[in-house]
Amino acid sequence: MDCCLHVILGFSLCFIAVFPHLSHSSRQSSLWNGNKEIKTSILKLTTNSLSTPIDPTRVTQISWHPRVFIYRNFLTNEECDHFISLAKDSLEKSMVTDLETGESIESEYRTSTGAFLVKAQDEVVANVEARIAAWTFLPEENGEPMQILHYEHGQKYEPHFDYFMDKINQEIGGHRVATVLMYLSDVDKGGETVFPRSEAADSQPKGDDWSNCAKDGYAVKPRKGDALLFFSLHINATTDRLSLHGSCPVIEGEKWSATKWIHVRSYDSIPSAEKCIDMYPECSSWAASGECDKNPSYMVGTEEYVGHCRKSCNVCS
Repeated sequence: MDCCLHVILGFSLCFIAVFPHLSHSSRQSSLWNGNKEIKTSILKLTTNSLSTPIDPTRVTQISWHPRVFIYRNFLTNEECDHFISLAKDSLEKSMVTDLETGESIESEYRTSTGAFLVKAQDEVVANVEARIAAWTFLPEENGEPMQILHYEHGQKYEPHFDYFMDKINQEIGGHRVATVLMYLSDVDKGGETVFPRSEAADSQPKGDDWSNCAKDGYAVKPRKGDALLFFSLHINATTDRLSLHGSCPVIEGEKWSATKWIHVRSYDSIPSAEKCIDMYPECSSWAASGECDKNPSYMVGTEEYVGHCRKSCNVCS
């Protein structure tokens, strides 16, 4: 694996571990807790001409094996609601990747619905993508388009890995090195994100307010605005088998989330509009399910953005 990847991964881990002391610019702010003044650090990182504030006091490391971090109130309520509004009218059955062929297939292991957004689809999406890059210290161009997911009663995603087993999906951007999972809603009960192999699993107390699924590992309850960052690769770029994770069934209420998968290399190798190709193996199945009409910006493209599945959507001249 390219040595640059090792540098990026190593730097990302160090940055998160000692967050308050690493920044391009920082300022001290004061908070009052009764009569006691509390000093906090707010990092201002510039990404794509956006001044992106990152507050390290909201970040907690919850596991080293695998590497998992939670950022409280990463999104505002308005951003959460906006993401839901962008996706709610174009939700489709969520798919999984066939381990051998790399094709997208339906599976009882994943029963949610979802929709992909377009990168920098609007100002809100662009700002959040810049914030993710600033927090993770991983380039924006390495990220996939954001996927919005909806889980209703009983819906789930069984434990799985985010890195790829097949070679086909590794051709564009390589392995997924990290995932940022953002919770867009609270869940009355269930819907936790669980890491069955986490070293912290046995040290986490759980009462009756946790689902049985969550008791099988270290678990995180969905809380509107929070973001979960976890790494699927070790610092030496080998796959981390401890990164196994799943979404527990929703017991009461519903769950909305947004996922940003980040690769080891650029994911933005978009072809010119003159080339009639599909970017991904799953394009044909997406087209067959009607995505060309339901999600044309992503599938076909716009005047400013070349679509990912032009060949399967039969739009080439």
